Parts: sequence; C-alpha cells; structure tokens
Amino acid sequence: MAASIDLTLDSADAQVLAAFWKTALGYIDEPPPAPFTTRAEWLAQFDLPEDDLPEHGAWLCDPDGVGPRLSILNVPEPKTAKNRLHIDIRVPVHGDPDERWARITAEAHRLVEAGGTVLEEVDRHHVVMADPEGNEFCVAAA
Repeated sequence: MAASIDLTLDSADAQVLAAFWKTALGYIDEPPPAPFTTRAEWLAQFDLPEDDLPEHGAWLCDPDGVGPRLSILNVPEPKTAKNRLHIDIRVPVHGDPDERWARITAEAHRLVEAGGTVLEEVDRHHVVMADPEGNEFCVAAA
C-alpha cells in the first residue's frame, strides 16, 4: 500500500496563506481530530510555548478527501531561496492548444486576483506563479 502524504508550508502569516490556498485549491479548513471540537483545544494537549497560538497555523484538506492535506505553519525565518518542492495546479482542459492555454491563463488570472503573482509564462505550456509569501507553484493543463 502506498503511503499517504501531507504537504507543509512554512509561513510568516499562516492565515493569509491559508486563505490563498483555499481559493487556489478549493480546499476547506480541516476539522480538528476527534474528540476535539476546536484547533485550540487540540493544540492545548501539546507542551507548546505560550506565544504559539492556534492562528499561527492552518490545516486544510480536500473536501472530497482526494488531495493531500496542507499544513501551513508560522516560522520565524523568512523564505530565502527557490522552493525545492512545489505544487502544480492542474486545470481541466480539452480542445486545441489555444483553448488549453486560455484555460491555463484564466486560472492564473484568478489566482492573481486572490493574491498570487505571475513569475513566468513558459512556452504556452504552463505559468510559474508565487503565492502571497513567494512560494513558487505552477498552473498547467491536467
């Protein structure tokens, strides 16, 4: 059996990144594990520093349970280099190359409106983007 994975993003502001990635991926806030009713309740069981607050993290999931969970955690150090691992957002497309490229660029435009930045358009194949904290990702055809 294959292992399941979660993806974790370091951040300066977990709530800002969570809002962006919920828009980008169609994800929702993941409920806390049972028997806890809130994330604050769940976090209280750990011996965390007093200033480590629930809003310093965000936990997202695919509402259909297909995609990996996404954890976003505040860290003190800033992003300093290109990601070694990045997310590819695959948009459903069909039709000729012009129609595919139109869908890709429409999705990139939607993500710019949500706070992302276009870094590069590559050969009418994919768009390299950055989230609000500079984490690179690509938008391409499924």
